[in-house]
Amino acid sequence: MTLTSMDIVQGEMMKRAQEFQGFGCGGDNVSPQLSWTGAPKETAAFAVLAYDPDAPTGSGWWHWQLVNIPKNVNSLAAGAGDPGKSRSPEGSISIRNDYGVAGFGGACPPKGHGTHRYQFTVFALSSKLELPKDASAALTGYMVRANTLASSTIEALYRRD
Repeated sequence: MTLTSMDIVQGEMMKRAQEFQGFGCGGDNVSPQLSWTGAPKETAAFAVLAYDPDAPTGSGWWHWQLVNIPKNVNSLAAGAGDPGKSRSPEGSISIRNDYGVAGFGGACPPKGHGTHRYQFTVFALSSKLELPKDASAALTGYMVRANTLASSTIEALYRRD
């Protein structure tokens, strides 16, 4: 499976468009455009997760979890992580991120904390996920991985000095 984007690049700094708006950050909070190819034929649904393993929390930071993307979808437009704009695919579910809201929450590493890695991963799932209404990010991550057939990641970077 291969994941590509017109907005983020493997190993390169993200733009201010992908920076969070709040918590002292002043970005546009726009989820990046993503496209994927090469999913296994038995794929029943997709999930897209965005995670910062470098956040100083002891458990990283979940920026985005979009699950149950229909199997016939192979891309997300920029801004698809904003539930108020109805750009995510019909039938998909946005899980609450670590900012406490459903949808995309952009990069906002602490000033002077150095460069953080932001892992955007698409997962081909063997079945749609049955999650409780207020599923935690940890439960969602567990269920995604337990049902993964294939995946692909773009690891982009961001820092605030």
